[in-house]
Amino acid sequence: MSIIIRNKKEIDSLRRPNALVGATLKYIQDFIKPGISLKDIDSLIEDFILSHNAKPSFKGLYGFPSSACLSVNEVIIHGIPTDYILQEGDIIGIDVGTQIDGWYGDGAITMGVGKITLQDQKLIDCAKETLLNSISEIKAGMYFKELSKILEENIRKQGFVPLRDYCGHGIGRKPHDEPSIPNYLESSNCKQGPKIKNGMVFCIEPMVCVESGEPRVLQDKWSVVSSDGFRGSHYEHTVAIIDGVAEILTEA
Repeated sequence: MSIIIRNKKEIDSLRRPNALVGATLKYIQDFIKPGISLKDIDSLIEDFILSHNAKPSFKGLYGFPSSACLSVNEVIIHGIPTDYILQEGDIIGIDVGTQIDGWYGDGAITMGVGKITLQDQKLIDCAKETLLNSISEIKAGMYFKELSKILEENIRKQGFVPLRDYCGHGIGRKPHDEPSIPNYLESSNCKQGPKIKNGMVFCIEPMVCVESGEPRVLQDKWSVVSSDGFRGSHYEHTVAIIDGVAEILTEA
């Protein structure tokens, strides 16, 4: 596994698309209300990104048809925007990617539509708190597997389980690069494999399920749900390791 170490100039280049991701996610939240369609949300996101002289990097990536992944209720990640109109009590994951001058940004949030249940709020809070808590514990010199262990422990202590087979990832000149960062520990030994080093840039994205982390891909060949049939949540930040700690690049 070869994980690229970025210099200051390269990290500064990555700041721009990732800052735009944060700004896009902040912008779109005001439109997430009952009565708006997923396609309209996608159009708003695309127009906002294009207005900042950037490209929506998800559009056409691996054949994905839209500018944003919009994942409603049971869909945890990779939801395709459709004509579906948001209803009171829905929850929606919004995953956005940008590209500026060949550098990529990536981030995601999950939010409620109008008034949501306490269970759904706990589900959303779990993903967000897991993300922020895990980022705060990152130190240069620790193993990536230690990070995976921290992510899993944060999810499980809140009574939920991580989605399996999907993970965080490196980012830079490619939207997805080494390393892969699962939200769970795949072996009993977390003191092995590559270590986190200054200059590394990667995405951390806890994906949270209620009972089962076993994934199932729907007939559209994109939308990922849990085999338990319950709702899921997803949060993501891109971080850079600077002076031994993780700095969030996608902060709004």
